[in-house]
Amino acid sequence: QVQLVESGGGLVQTGGSLKLSCAASGRIIKINAMGWYRQAPGKQRELVATTTRGGHTNIADSVKGRFTISRDDAKNTVDLQMNRLKPEDTAVYYCAADHGTVGYWGQGTQVTVSS
Repeated sequence: QVQLVESGGGLVQTGGSLKLSCAASGRIIKINAMGWYRQAPGKQRELVATTTRGGHTNIADSVKGRFTISRDDAKNTVDLQMNRLKPEDTAVYYCAADHGTVGYWGQGTQVTVSS
């Protein structure tokens, strides 16, 4: 079992910044991909950014150039630095991890960007 705990969400004004962090714990054998998804009210959950041990990074076009994902493989953590936030970034952000053939989700952290 792997547990993911997110932190860093909050309320920020348009143009501001937030840093989300996710820490994986539990019986970790090997985490391949880690990343972030988000879900706004009435919307489907969508990919924000993911990264793999191989160095491949997948970043949504809507956040490219504003968000940066970073990962510490040794610590099993992944961060999402969010800059120049926009109201449309408002959502619950979920950490995700690919542990072998099993995927895990965090509980989510709310990010609200005010106008």
